[in-house]
Amino acid sequence: MRIRVEGKQALHGNYRPAGNTNAAMALLAASLLTEKPVTLHNLPQSTQLKAMWNVAEKLGAKSDWQGESSCVLQTEQITRRALTVAETNGLVGMMLFLPAMLIRRQHIRIEIDFPLNRIRTHLEALRDLGIDVISTHDAIECRAVSWEQKEIILSQTSVTATGMVMMLAAQMGQETILHNAACEPHVQELAEMLCQMGAHIEGIGSNVLRIIAPPNLEGAEATIGTDHIEAASISAIAALSGGRIQIENTRRKDMQMIVKIYRQLGIQLDMDNTVVYVPKHETISLSNRDEDVDLAIETSPWPAFPSDLVAIATLIATQTRGTSLIHEKLFNNRLLFVDKLKAMGAQIVLCDPHRAIVVGPTPLHAIYMDTPDVRAGLGMLGAALIAKGESVIDNAQVIERSFAGVLTRLRALGAHIEILP
Repeated sequence: MRIRVEGKQALHGNYRPAGNTNAAMALLAASLLTEKPVTLHNLPQSTQLKAMWNVAEKLGAKSDWQGESSCVLQTEQITRRALTVAETNGLVGMMLFLPAMLIRRQHIRIEIDFPLNRIRTHLEALRDLGIDVISTHDAIECRAVSWEQKEIILSQTSVTATGMVMMLAAQMGQETILHNAACEPHVQELAEMLCQMGAHIEGIGSNVLRIIAPPNLEGAEATIGTDHIEAASISAIAALSGGRIQIENTRRKDMQMIVKIYRQLGIQLDMDNTVVYVPKHETISLSNRDEDVDLAIETSPWPAFPSDLVAIATLIATQTRGTSLIHEKLFNNRLLFVDKLKAMGAQIVLCDPHRAIVVGPTPLHAIYMDTPDVRAGLGMLGAALIAKGESVIDNAQVIERSFAGVLTRLRALGAHIEILP
């Protein structure tokens, strides 16, 4: 999909983000842990979730949709022991089906077409729990075990690995303690649903979890929370466009650190428990200054500033008065998108794969962009929306992988976005 984006259009109105795709994927996978009905509300229509849903139905889940965003699922039995490489389709999130498959079928095989180092933390966690794991370059085979008490630590604060351990511990262990757990909002939603299903989980929202398994997991009903990454991204884009909007159905606790970092970058947001208000910004300047650079922004595990917003933070830095250091501490190659911003006129020095120095403000001009990375997709779209002229973004469907309907919602705010034939 190619889109044409006309820049320099101020955004105005009310905006309601979609449900969090990461939360929806985890809760969908957890629904397969029990034979009882599970009802999920506020489901996004992202392509990632649709891919997961297709696999869930192949595994035996029956879906009873009640409108576009609510569904009752029931998995009386899991009918397969294996997922093919075509079904996993390069998505690490498909690993979330491993706990339900292993618990209910005892011996499973999952074929993959991505490097094993992407799931090294996940495989280590399985082995630390005592699960028999055989891995090759293109498949993982596991055989179920049970345990009375296990205490393990993740080598990285992986969201998917944390979710897998919680789901496995909710049925296969009597007591499990997990250190260095991820604690993002979508991880908390999974923990809360497992509790509703009968598990006892202490430490929700922290990096140490204690999970006590019930005899059996019951059904549940859960509402997917708003995607805080989408809410934060649209807040920044609206402010940079010179517009004024309010973003509804947000959660204050999810936005606190983001609002704090934005304030340092010069974007002021007002917030109550459920709404983020974006006032009109006449000028944007850094709020504090050090000797070498005016501001250093670092990504770190939640509740610190999230890596998924590094592209948006870099975009803001191109428009704020001062010099900023953007330090992506968690992942390699997430700053490579800065080449596109430089092509648009931004003054950025990429020091290494983890650090970039940004000097602002600099006006941006429209360019042709090919294949935006899914992590940087909203950042590139935001750059096109504030640039002078008409940009063309190729392969723009990757934006919808996680942020379903975002183009339509932006058009409702006044953005000029056209899907090209």
